[in-house]
Amino acid sequence: MPVSMPNMVEWIRTLLGADPAAQSRPLEKYLEGIPRIETLASLPSGTPVLVRGDLDAKPGAKVGEGDIRLRSMVETIRFGQQHGWKQVVFGHIGRKPEGSLKAVAKRLAELIGSEVPLVDDWYDDATGTIRESLVQCVAAMKPGAVVMLENTRKYKIERVLWDARPDQAAELADKTGKLAHEFAEKVAQFYVNEALSAGSLDSSTTVVPAAMKQVALGKYVAHEFDGPMRRCLASQLVVFSGLKTDKLDDLEAMINRGTVRWVFTAGSLAMALKKADAELNGQSFSMGLAEDPAHAEKPYYIARERIEQAKKMLQEGRAKGIEFVLPVDFVLQDGRASETIGPGDQQFDIGPKSSELFSTKIGEFITKSKQASGSKPAAFHNGVFGMFEDPRFAEGTKRFVGEFKRMTDAGVDVYVGGGEGGTALELYGQPGWVTHCFTAGGTVLNALGSAPVPYLVALYQAAHRAS
Repeated sequence: MPVSMPNMVEWIRTLLGADPAAQSRPLEKYLEGIPRIETLASLPSGTPVLVRGDLDAKPGAKVGEGDIRLRSMVETIRFGQQHGWKQVVFGHIGRKPEGSLKAVAKRLAELIGSEVPLVDDWYDDATGTIRESLVQCVAAMKPGAVVMLENTRKYKIERVLWDARPDQAAELADKTGKLAHEFAEKVAQFYVNEALSAGSLDSSTTVVPAAMKQVALGKYVAHEFDGPMRRCLASQLVVFSGLKTDKLDDLEAMINRGTVRWVFTAGSLAMALKKADAELNGQSFSMGLAEDPAHAEKPYYIARERIEQAKKMLQEGRAKGIEFVLPVDFVLQDGRASETIGPGDQQFDIGPKSSELFSTKIGEFITKSKQASGSKPAAFHNGVFGMFEDPRFAEGTKRFVGEFKRMTDAGVDVYVGGGEGGTALELYGQPGWVTHCFTAGGTVLNALGSAPVPYLVALYQAAHRAS
């Protein structure tokens, strides 16, 4: 479906956050406005269909090792095979352009029980065109066949929006628009997104849908959003941790939905809130190197505006009856536990007193949840409490994973946002200790937090443009 240059400019501006309506649209509205794969069931056998796959995986020696994202795609791929589609699966692996999907294609073939050839050099960055070899490959495919395109990030066009600004939309519209048209004219005009974790501004995820006749969410992605993700929107308890304080924006968005009553924090988020809490009480709190201007370029540095944001969050949240549970001691860089952080110190984990406090407060949450009438309580956990990959700083995270089981056993729905939290569950717990563990931490945080998921924005625009 042709896309005019003015429309492409607006498309990109919307993707880059320039449209207030798109930025403020609730997750539920996005989901209601995007078709599901079943809407494509009437496509004739032999129809080429693009499938944006969750291919960023590292398959191990056997099925079940390092391939959870690929396994999540199987139901959608088989749906397409049953309907005789020619499925062209594409996506990326890692952030480096030189990464290859060779092992991924081999494992997907094992999972679906049929060949998945890997098409290597399928795009010409210099001319902005899809190579004839791919066109011929699709034409030669039999109904039900599946092929995979090599790592989309090997091409500059895939990464062109990563650091772009809305005021650059006009200069980017020509090349991105051409990419979308190339796919529509030479490969396929129908598009399925089955890549839950693909939350970046990759062109294959956010631009290609602009020229499609029809778009849809795949089986797994739709299930994750329609079920667990929507349930997380009703969480009464949230656990937030991490190195980057921009998570404060996501925490603030979750609080503003009005269901959160308990907030547990660690990491840099806790540092900002501890500093803010001290200042609100006329006291002082040192964040160590995290507030040293000499470290302003470091990821652990906490800017003054984040402290002010944290103050506002505490004041408004407490006025609504929200309880903020903050660490009371920390494990510092030399492994010692301390209730204070010196000017040259860094915290790498919560301390034992904090673990005890967190456990006590989880118990209070469970007790109050049992006393309250209404819907079943839910808790959402994001991140880990410190540099848990180092055994010296893993104890806080390890101890808290046990609280997952405690809450689950008490009748609380416990959701873990994937990423490092999911890794911690694998290391220190069991899958049955939680209600659900997502396979895409960043996407989940976006969906529940302060900004819409880019591919939902793209699919929503494409669906409404075609309607």
